[in-house]
Amino acid sequence: MNRFSKLTLVGLAALLALGACSKGQQSSSSTTTTTTENAASASPASTAGAMAAASPAANGVAANDGSKVYQTNCSSCHQANGQGVPGTFPPLAKNKTVAGPATKVIRIVKYGLNGKVVVHGSTYNGQMPAWATQLSNADIAAVLTYVRSSWGNNASAVTTAQVAAVKQ
Repeated sequence: MNRFSKLTLVGLAALLALGACSKGQQSSSSTTTTTTENAASASPASTAGAMAAASPAANGVAANDGSKVYQTNCSSCHQANGQGVPGTFPPLAKNKTVAGPATKVIRIVKYGLNGKVVVHGSTYNGQMPAWATQLSNADIAAVLTYVRSSWGNNASAVTTAQVAAVKQ
């Protein structure tokens, strides 16, 4: 295979991966820098094991509904086990931003995030699409409740009222 064909295939694969994650949304040129560090490193787990370990009994029905929303909309980038893709999509597992103040992570999910972020000592420079136009406030609350209580995260549930209160 000649060099041009290889580059074309690599470019096409990258385009498909980005398209799957952003669900066709356009990139923005604004830049935001966020830093989250965590001394504890998460070890990758199998998808089946991660799903079993991510059973968020403490947050009940909302988290179970959130699991479905996560699998449909988030797992293509952040993976079913919340580990992300090294160098491309940041992990949500044991992530201080995810487990921190609810308003910050609500704003990220509702309105997106562009630019550099540091998670577990690794820098990511991409785009998190805004989900406010595709997901209801109840869906965002459910998925955040799921994520904030899965993969080593231990944060409070997020309510629909909290999501509705966060403005851009």
